[in-house]
Amino acid sequence: ERRMNQAHFRYKANMEHLDFDTDRNLDKNQIMRFAECQFIEKAETIIICGSTGIGKSFIASAIGNQACLMGYKVLYANTTKLFARLKMSKADGSYVKEIARIEKQDLLILDDFGIQPFDNPSRSSLMEIIEDRHGKHATIITSQLPVMKWHDIIGENTIADAILDRIVHQAHRVELSGESMRKQNLKSDASN
Repeated sequence: ERRMNQAHFRYKANMEHLDFDTDRNLDKNQIMRFAECQFIEKAETIIICGSTGIGKSFIASAIGNQACLMGYKVLYANTTKLFARLKMSKADGSYVKEIARIEKQDLLILDDFGIQPFDNPSRSSLMEIIEDRHGKHATIITSQLPVMKWHDIIGENTIADAILDRIVHQAHRVELSGESMRKQNLKSDASN
């Protein structure tokens, strides 16, 4: 319970809440393997991409919740808000402490990656976080953008190349497709 509260999940989701019946290209076997949390032990990355409302954040929260139940330390963060907070922490002198807190997490979930292009301070913080975690700790990244567009969003070719080299090539990928789950839930609520 304490770990779940400290994780700050967007949704109170767990593995039992996941909908595998809706056609959205969600592989139940793959997700259940993630629930075993071996990817955390192996310090691997999971990338979940798909359109708005398809369930990326919910799936990431469910996997994170499972990790908490198994005793792992998890931090869930909206990417834009996290980097805004890190920018403020540079101003008030708490940046090193914030980065250390992120580094200590067994699993970091970066939600809504790429909603906004990265500016210089955010780009360098992202590089630092990814560098600290690479090969040591697991990360889940959710994004509406396909991975091939991340380079442009990160900007600055050399840094973008370095970041993407560390997170993309060995990552497990979940490419969701189909209609928004929110829209589908509204339709089913209206028909009931």
